[in-house]
Amino acid sequence: MLRSVHDRAELAALLRKDAALHAYELGDLDDFFWPWTTWYRVGDTLALLYHALPTPTLLAFGPAAPLATLLDAMSPVLPRRFHAHLSLGAGDALAPAYTRVLDGGPHHKMALAGAPVGPAEGEPLSPADEPELTALYADAYPENWFDRRMLETGQYVGVRRAGRIVAVAGVHVWSPTYRVSAIGNVTVHPDHRGQGLAQRVTAALCHRLRATTDVITLNVKADNTAAITAYRRIGFTVIGDYEETTYAAA
Repeated sequence: MLRSVHDRAELAALLRKDAALHAYELGDLDDFFWPWTTWYRVGDTLALLYHALPTPTLLAFGPAAPLATLLDAMSPVLPRRFHAHLSLGAGDALAPAYTRVLDGGPHHKMALAGAPVGPAEGEPLSPADEPELTALYADAYPENWFDRRMLETGQYVGVRRAGRIVAVAGVHVWSPTYRVSAIGNVTVHPDHRGQGLAQRVTAALCHRLRATTDVITLNVKADNTAAITAYRRIGFTVIGDYEETTYAAA
């Protein structure tokens, strides 16, 4: 039976069974994100519908059979259009009610195993750096999702050259309460690529995050070989795979 869940303790107990796989969902239990979330459960399998963006985002990860049962039960209550981060193959359970209208392809979930290794460089950024960061993302990573509120966490790190931010790593999720973080918005200005700055600034952020979180994760496209190699050098390993897709009602 499909249930809507409103008890954060109940949700946390289920998500902590695999905190690295579910770092985003655990982070979304924080007051910062909680008002924008709707949670569904069948058995011990959970799905999160996140409403803060213009197009809602569905997150659901886990073994294929129970996940298919959950998504099939949710089909009547889903929006007519939504983004989805789903374990590989899970989206098949949404057919024929929904069709894929945009396929972002397979992604890896990676988690840091122990302390970060290798060179690290970067200084904390603040909301005062938002205009410069916005310009950097426009030049270097225009398709990224940058939630400006996350600058207020103090968990954005930048590398400067000649007084300008040329590399940055930040967070999509940071929760000292649930001790999890998810790195995102990593980019380097095109004029400064090929110098290892992405690896260095990400390592610096990891050192910072270890003071407040036990689980440090990130998502990366499965075909982004350069980024995966850099993350592996820091100490990240692949702990799961999923696909990003946009669905619309058939």
